[in-house]
Amino acid sequence: MIKNQSILSQEQGNIVSDMDGEKVMLSIHNGKYYNLGHMGGEIWEQIKDPITTEDLIAYLMDHYDVERDECQEQVLSFLNLLLDEKLIKTGEGAAF
Repeated sequence: MIKNQSILSQEQGNIVSDMDGEKVMLSIHNGKYYNLGHMGGEIWEQIKDPITTEDLIAYLMDHYDVERDECQEQVLSFLNLLLDEKLIKTGEGAAF
């Protein structure tokens, strides 16, 4: 489960393309296609390099008109879906 202090980054082995402003991804590992949509694509770009969940939420709040509680709830829900599909990895601290 992803927490605010979790460090997030993309898993390797995904082919990602932009289609009319939305990110579409093929996972080489499981052979599934995903449409991340506009906001999912924005989140995907932000986790290209390791970032804490808290910093990701702060970034989104700086760039979009959204309340913290709603942003946190939606982002954590989305990230947990990505984690369940093994599209992202999480870690804690400098060892990540």
